[in-house]
Amino acid sequence: MTKKSTKEKDVIDQILDQLDLHGMTQEELFGADGLAKKLTARLLNKALEAEMDTHLGYRKHSNDGDGSGNSRNGYSEKTVIT
Repeated sequence: MTKKSTKEKDVIDQILDQLDLHGMTQEELFGADGLAKKLTARLLNKALEAEMDTHLGYRKHSNDGDGSGNSRNGYSEKTVIT
């Protein structure tokens, strides 16, 4: 893994600073429905959406793909085991 730039680290630290973890139990942080799992799920979903936007060449809900033969046609629930 490459070393992160100071700017990237600052952005991540700013996001983490917004989380109030005081008083949270280990179960609330790392349990089956814990914060870590929820953050991972949302991060993966955001990355997959960005990948689809790049692949298709337009953003979700844009009319740019209408009639192109290469458009979004819904989604189904996925389970990712991390």
